Amino acid sequence: KGCVHFHRDVLAVADTFAARVLRPRGDDVFAGTPPLGFTFGLGGLVVFPLRVGASALLDQWSGAARTLAVIAAHRVSVLFTAPTAYRAMLPLLDEPGPAGPRDLSSLRRCVSAGEHLPAATWESWYARTGLRIIDGIGATELLHIFISAADEAVRPGRTGVPVPGYQARIVAEDERGKLVPVPDGTPGLLAVRGPVGCRYLADERQRAYVREGWNITGDTYVRDAEGYFRFVARADDMIISAGYNISGPEVEEALLRHPDVCEAAVVGCPDEQRGQLVVAHVVLAPKVEPGSGTAERLRRFVRGELAAYKCPRRFVFPTALPRTPTGKLQRYRLRERAPQPQPGGGRGGRQP
Repeated sequence: KGCVHFHRDVLAVADTFAARVLRPRGDDVFAGTPPLGFTFGLGGLVVFPLRVGASALLDQWSGAARTLAVIAAHRVSVLFTAPTAYRAMLPLLDEPGPAGPRDLSSLRRCVSAGEHLPAATWESWYARTGLRIIDGIGATELLHIFISAADEAVRPGRTGVPVPGYQARIVAEDERGKLVPVPDGTPGLLAVRGPVGCRYLADERQRAYVREGWNITGDTYVRDAEGYFRFVARADDMIISAGYNISGPEVEEALLRHPDVCEAAVVGCPDEQRGQLVVAHVVLAPKVEPGSGTAERLRRFVRGELAAYKCPRRFVFPTALPRTPTGKLQRYRLRERAPQPQPGGGRGGRQP
């Protein structure tokens, strides 16, 4: 993105999120799947272990089985990876690895970032491992995580609270274009400020990102009465259908609670009558056949979980979802694949 950071920023992220939330130790072994060229990996695999004199393991990651094998073989204690990876590892925990049962006894810290961590994923991981995943939101523009929570302070489905050293609030634009705070429980734009800040290198995005002294991350969030921040959607990913604002991640969380679903991504596609239609791209569990019957079964399930207007009108069944090297979902690629309507609202066949 061409963002400039000072040398002091490197210490700032190590002495805020790492020191106050993650709390690493000198005898820790850090490992994770994010590349070093991304700030998630830079912090988790370089800056944070160096700051406390810990070790970092770099490996050629190639899937969930390899991740589990590396954790066991090298006694990894701090893991950095995306929600997708935690979901992928869960079904393998019951299967023996090359050297016997899966051994996660060395793990004491699991960190997730890059995309929203669904409550169902957090709860399933905790139930199987006893480990509370530390969720967080960060940004290249701000170098690393600025909202998070750990240990007993975690609230599944909510990102957390501002990391010590940062301030965060939810804002909207008034009629003059000024940013004004909105009440708790009201969705709005996430605004953050702290010891680091956005400095684009000769880029007009600077004017949109930094406004009135606050960094506007481009995320829609809700702050609740406890002061916890809950992710709604990227501001440009909100689906507006027949006048309703629909959060794709909320629909995805509902779908992920169904046993036939491995992964889900929900986006809007253009529609003349409604403006947009809610389209669910679902990677099915093994042995579950795609088609109109499966689509209808999932549709009925979502109707039992959410308001009817949030229910997907169309289903697509790909074999995989497009992701970045850090595991972040590429929703824009799904919007480019806008499916054609079919009778019954389903879409048969698996899509590449």
